[in-house]
Amino acid sequence: MYKKYPDETQFKMFNFLIKKALKTEFGKEFGFNDILKNGPAAFSERVPLSPYESLKPYIEKVAKGGQNILWPQKTQWFAMSSGTTDDRSKYIPITKESLKKCHFDGGEDVLSVYLKQFPDTKAFTGKALAIGGSRQVNKLGEDIFCGDLSAVLISNLPSWVRKRRTPDIEIALMENWDKKIEAMAKAVCKEDVTSISGVPSWTLVLMRKILEITGKNNISEVWPNLSLFMHGGVSFKPYRAQYEKLIPSEKMTYLETYNASEGFFAFQDDQKTDDMLLMLDNGIYYEFIPMSDFSKPDRKAVPLCDVKTGVNYAVVISTNGGLWRYIIGDTVEFTQVRPYKIKITGRTKHFINAFGEELVEDNASRAIRAASLATGADIKDYTAAPVYMETDKRGRHQWLIEFNVLPNDMDNFVKTLDFELKRLNSDYDAKRYKDISLTEPEITVARENLFEDWLRKKGRIGGQNKIPRLENNRDIIDEMLEMNAETK
Repeated sequence: MYKKYPDETQFKMFNFLIKKALKTEFGKEFGFNDILKNGPAAFSERVPLSPYESLKPYIEKVAKGGQNILWPQKTQWFAMSSGTTDDRSKYIPITKESLKKCHFDGGEDVLSVYLKQFPDTKAFTGKALAIGGSRQVNKLGEDIFCGDLSAVLISNLPSWVRKRRTPDIEIALMENWDKKIEAMAKAVCKEDVTSISGVPSWTLVLMRKILEITGKNNISEVWPNLSLFMHGGVSFKPYRAQYEKLIPSEKMTYLETYNASEGFFAFQDDQKTDDMLLMLDNGIYYEFIPMSDFSKPDRKAVPLCDVKTGVNYAVVISTNGGLWRYIIGDTVEFTQVRPYKIKITGRTKHFINAFGEELVEDNASRAIRAASLATGADIKDYTAAPVYMETDKRGRHQWLIEFNVLPNDMDNFVKTLDFELKRLNSDYDAKRYKDISLTEPEITVARENLFEDWLRKKGRIGGQNKIPRLENNRDIIDEMLEMNAETK
């Protein structure tokens, strides 16, 4: 229905959320009763755009057992999320409605669309391997619990779903990542796994451990009926070649999903394209801030019906989890409207714009894949940051890359990377003109396991943790370069 009538669906969702929260502490404070009468325009005028810090005082009340604060019922679950680089944990409320209507129903929608497209699939005949985080469920108070999103979802799965998934919950929620990978590999290699869901980078770690244990040449020899990998969290483009090598099966389908602690947002509904259909009826009302205005003090968000294709937006959500005009930190670009389809372009904090080039993660992942294909390279991980102009030197981008297989021609790798970035990003192309303000990229080869060691040092190994691909400062890359030099 929302694909055919998207704007009408969103308006109904807006009214449902506002009406539901009329008598909450938040609803009374910001005049939801009046907003219900006057619509989305009044909502955007009265309720401020909110990063986590703005909602934190309300969330802390809820976490202490407060009721009717952000949503009209007691909230028993919180998903802990620390973002990409921030060590502070964020506690995202998960209500009964958001758990069922958003997270679980969103997953069911994805599977039903997939089944309609592939009616003869064997993806549901065996076990479903889910590779989640490594944070145990902990108590925040009386009947109030927290964990990472995977722990919350696993703890609330219906019994019939639990029977289909692997590994056992005791292994799935082990906190020690190294022991967990070992235990998972030993357990799941004996199962008939027909579908996988997880972050591409960490799923690769598990697959390689399975091949090490079994002595098999590829994953298809371990799981001959495997036919579906639902992935998310990071761009799949740099990893596709590795997966196609590890799983040499023509029946394999790779399906991108966009779900986070805050909600289930979108999924790939067409294998012919790599964009995703925005889900509009699962308890989320969307707004979008043009990134060109994001840093302005008077920035404003536009409703879904006013978005345009080709514009980079920061995502703002109001949800049945009690988040109101919450800036989630992701950026997207619309590839199509009515129905609304998006691609994830990066993070509001993770980009490079030191020289006016406005380089985003989507540009980087596409260019890295093209350079790898052109030179036979296999990339494990990477990050990039600016090298600032000096008196006698022009600026450039430094790429720190850990290779599984080095390029057969590094000069060609650099030139292809540069060419693709120019092709994908007109601002980058303009700044590269005759090397006036930005010179050719610099590639630094990282030692083996540098990125994993950096995550380990930060206490962020495994699960949904990921490396920042782009940074507009040198804090992270300089720390990594120091580690790279120390241990070479």
